[in-house]
Amino acid sequence: MNILQTGNPRLKEKSRKIPLSEITGKEIKKMLRDMKETLRKEPQGIGLAAIQIGIPKNIFIVSKYVLDPESFPEKEDAEKLKLKKEKESYLVFINPRLVKSSRKKALLPEGCLSVRKKFGVVKRATNLTVEAHDENGNKFVRGAGGLLAHVVQHELDHLDGVLFTDKTESVEK
Repeated sequence: MNILQTGNPRLKEKSRKIPLSEITGKEIKKMLRDMKETLRKEPQGIGLAAIQIGIPKNIFIVSKYVLDPESFPEKEDAEKLKLKKEKESYLVFINPRLVKSSRKKALLPEGCLSVRKKFGVVKRATNLTVEAHDENGNKFVRGAGGLLAHVVQHELDHLDGVLFTDKTESVEK
């Protein structure tokens, strides 16, 4: 699947909630397969929202590498990276809802697969709790800190039609 790029008006759409009865259906299963395959092809990609492939539904995936960033190979090691990406697994968030976030914020560098070759620094909560459903329709509540908290907030923004460039003070190439 192609990832929509900045300037495409669909990226500004607010995503719609998925009825619980549809979560385990063929359409969502196919969408998740497509999203995972798309993200596997992105060497430095660690998260992807459905809207980024043109589907305005409340769903995003995050690479499990964010749970152990040290396990992610350096971008210079292309062959090792390719092997890791082939085995990559994902956290799935369907109809996610931010339950709470810490008052403590941190500025972290950020990029986006929909804003190629541009980076900025975004202030986000250092810790959060999110409620969502997994690909089997099971509801879960998960705490997140560090990189995972940052990525979850970035992906939640996508579901509201917000890009990191809407939040950063400066964008660098």
